[in-house]
Amino acid sequence: MAKIKLEYLWLDGYYPTQNLRSKTKVEEHENFQGTLEELGNWSFDGSSTRQAEGGSSDCLLVPVAIYPDPDRINGYLVMTEVMNADGTPHVSNGRATIDDDDNDFWFGFEQEYFIMDTATQLPLGFPVGGYPAPQGMYYCSVGGKNTHGRDLVEEHADLCIDAGLNFEGINQEVASGQWEFQLFAKGAKKAGDEIWIARYLLDRLTEKYGYYIDYHPKPLGKDMDWNGSGMHANFSNNTLRTCGSKETYEAICEAFRPVVKEHIEVYGEFNDQRLTGDHETAAITDFSYGVSDRGASIRIPIITVEKGWKGWLEDRRPASNGDPYKIAGRIIKTVKSAKI
Repeated sequence: MAKIKLEYLWLDGYYPTQNLRSKTKVEEHENFQGTLEELGNWSFDGSSTRQAEGGSSDCLLVPVAIYPDPDRINGYLVMTEVMNADGTPHVSNGRATIDDDDNDFWFGFEQEYFIMDTATQLPLGFPVGGYPAPQGMYYCSVGGKNTHGRDLVEEHADLCIDAGLNFEGINQEVASGQWEFQLFAKGAKKAGDEIWIARYLLDRLTEKYGYYIDYHPKPLGKDMDWNGSGMHANFSNNTLRTCGSKETYEAICEAFRPVVKEHIEVYGEFNDQRLTGDHETAAITDFSYGVSDRGASIRIPIITVEKGWKGWLEDRRPASNGDPYKIAGRIIKTVKSAKI
């Protein structure tokens, strides 16, 4: 019999920005295979996470995905959904809002973030009491003058790959100390699971570096002349992948126009500080789409057009601190409403 360490992860009830919580369950198994079928439900004190009252505080954790924990011996990362005591989805459970049981929708998320120095409370590369050189030389840079935090980023990439996530890439972003990673999954729920697992691995990794991750979309202040952080959502369904029709693409894009408010509500807190119409963003009150247009709300990739209008769309509005479950759920609902 071997002792297995199961790290149960869930999202708390803080609003509008939820936080990751986790705790370890140690079990004995004779021949553990790392499958969901081998896992049981668990519970936690919801009164400590804004998900229940003290007099009736138990909330359920129902496993939905499991990955090897590359930083623990006999360890596994278990993503869970929070359920009420009667088994119904908790109001904080964004995953339960996703209407994609057949995995028709594919998502690729581009997660941007700032690496912050715990001692200075500033992004890496920022001097105390001042500013580094203006943005321009940091994007996809190399060398100690402009590149900060590579050791952390490379180690995080290795952890994600070793955990079995469909990790697709990394790059330094436009501002000093700002980075991005990309994940792709066939199935909206799986895409959300993997972003949260990747965020967990990144946050946990900072504990040994003396850093922390800031997912705020504009951590340097709304008036600073620096790019903010987003989580661009690249998405497709079978129609977008196969239709071969410009008119169909335009009809799907137009379905987003009347529900701008509904999307912005789940696209991340403080996003108004980022979506200003500057720094490669569309204004938060506007809606636009265009081929190869990074200043539009939705970009139609040039590759999609070159392949005869068969491909995907990129919603550039989601903020870096958004919940990928809620973002995907809202995008799916809008795409399904399109009159095509």
